[in-house]
Amino acid sequence: MKKFLLATVFLPMMAFGQNHEANLRKIYDTELSAGHTYDNLRYLCKVIGNRLAGSPGAAASVEWTKQLMESYDFDTVYLQPVMVPHWERGGKDVVKIVNSVKHGTVELNALALGNTRGTGAKGLVGQVIEVKSIPELMAMGEKVRGKIVFFNGPMDPKLIDTFQAYGGANAQRSSGAAEASKLGAIGTLVRSLSNTINEFPHTGNQRYNPDFPEIPALAISTADAELLSELLADQADLNVYLESYGEMKSEKLSYNVIGEIRGTEKPEEIIAVGGHLDSWDVGEGAHDDGAGCMQAIEVLRLYKQLGWKPKRTIRAVMWMNEENGLRGGQEYARVAKEKGEKHIAGIESDSGGFLPIGFSSTGTDAQRSKLTSWSELLRPYQLWSLDRPGGGADIGPLRDQGPILIGLKPDSQRYFFYHHTEADVFEAVDQRELELVAAAMAALVYLIEQEGI
Repeated sequence: MKKFLLATVFLPMMAFGQNHEANLRKIYDTELSAGHTYDNLRYLCKVIGNRLAGSPGAAASVEWTKQLMESYDFDTVYLQPVMVPHWERGGKDVVKIVNSVKHGTVELNALALGNTRGTGAKGLVGQVIEVKSIPELMAMGEKVRGKIVFFNGPMDPKLIDTFQAYGGANAQRSSGAAEASKLGAIGTLVRSLSNTINEFPHTGNQRYNPDFPEIPALAISTADAELLSELLADQADLNVYLESYGEMKSEKLSYNVIGEIRGTEKPEEIIAVGGHLDSWDVGEGAHDDGAGCMQAIEVLRLYKQLGWKPKRTIRAVMWMNEENGLRGGQEYARVAKEKGEKHIAGIESDSGGFLPIGFSSTGTDAQRSKLTSWSELLRPYQLWSLDRPGGGADIGPLRDQGPILIGLKPDSQRYFFYHHTEADVFEAVDQRELELVAAAMAALVYLIEQEGI
């Protein structure tokens, strides 16, 4: 591969002139001709695989990313302990329509939602009632009792930003089971959160209300959601069989993995750049969020390869447990506050390894104004969007400590085809786009560590 052909020996670290145009060009040239991001992602996905918090895959990814950053000779590499939830799927998830007048028995493509309590081998049969939203569910009242609630609210296809559409539909997945249980429902089905009609079921996290029963909650593919809705329109007494084996086990010790290059002039000012190392237990977690992790490591590796010493401290952070608990981000922020660390920026890539188009941010007017002041420097690299609000889940807990929070914004149109599915594998990532994101993140880190924000 190309990374073994070019610049595999690092230059001595040195100060460099503040010619921003020239240095940004060096970042892009180096990454696009001699980057390691793609090959590192290949190893994470194909050798280690999926990495749900508390699983052997998550433990293996912690050890490998630590060794990887040590091999790049970062100034400091260490593990930050964090207790994480440990949920296991436990077996094959099954959803079947059992009494269709038109089709008889029909098996649907399904995945149990994360943190869900399963039915066990005995399964569960119930009549289905369809709703499009939580408010529509609440209006049903006693009609829901003893039934399986089918949440069939689609992502809004009219919204150009698919993350906005995702946010608008997410409540039915994250809290649908909790709300349905309050009304006496015995289980829930959720239309997968995807902006396309396809056969892939999408898992994802859901949260129970501790004051009500923990009922089974499963997602079905968008294609099967369309079918189920169509059949319900003609047959109100449609029954569905659910079978799942999910179980929440005792919490486990895991780790955030952190690599650092110390600043030469203002080492106390920290720029954290990262992604979440955990993934769901289906697919390989390539776009979500192996890409973000490998891109963050690449930012520091590029500094080593170019022989640059940053003015401010740069940290690559692999946060653990974003998917079903956010424990890694919370613990990182807690420790930073306890130590009195001064983060000036938190940057997260957790939107897939697609073509980068800019950065979103949350911060003061002065911080966000500084970010947009670099528009002319970043425009040659087709980073057009710098003024949208946003950030990232893992960096969110840092907010009250004052840094600007920045989220990498890629072209999002394809992301929700792969998100939380078996299709999120290494082969779904384009090398060129992945490396362009790594270069974009390194470019932004460079501007912040040179000028502050």
